[in-house]
Amino acid sequence: MTKTPDFAKVMQDMMASLPVDSSAMQNAFKTQAAFAEKFSKVALEAAEKSTEITSKWAKDSIAKLTDVSKAKAEPTEYTKSVTDFASAAAEMAAENMAAFAEVAKKVQMETVELMLAAGKDMSEDATAAVKKATAEVSSVAKKAAAAAK
Repeated sequence: MTKTPDFAKVMQDMMASLPVDSSAMQNAFKTQAAFAEKFSKVALEAAEKSTEITSKWAKDSIAKLTDVSKAKAEPTEYTKSVTDFASAAAEMAAENMAAFAEVAKKVQMETVELMLAAGKDMSEDATAAVKKATAEVSSVAKKAAAAAK
């Protein structure tokens, strides 16, 4: 009776002869994790700064409303108080929107810098991996040619 061939052994031999570099995958993962950390830092700093701006804006608005809510002796003082608050609110809005724009500008610049650095690093990693794979394939091809002779 014929014996069934052991394909597991054939597959193991075939996979062992293929040039696979697991360190390249590990390096790619480490690089990706490092960039994810940097991007997260940028986003979290922006969120923190935006929260500070919002908090300050709310505190300032409440402080201005305190003056509006005080009892006045003359009816015209109420009008002046509301007008002053509206003017101060418009001024605060302009200042705070400018502060938000600065945060957005900083995030944009840092993101562009990170993307450029990521592209450069990935290009260098890919070049090194291709050179290594080419050298390994050439070595395997030479061995195969020598064995065929």
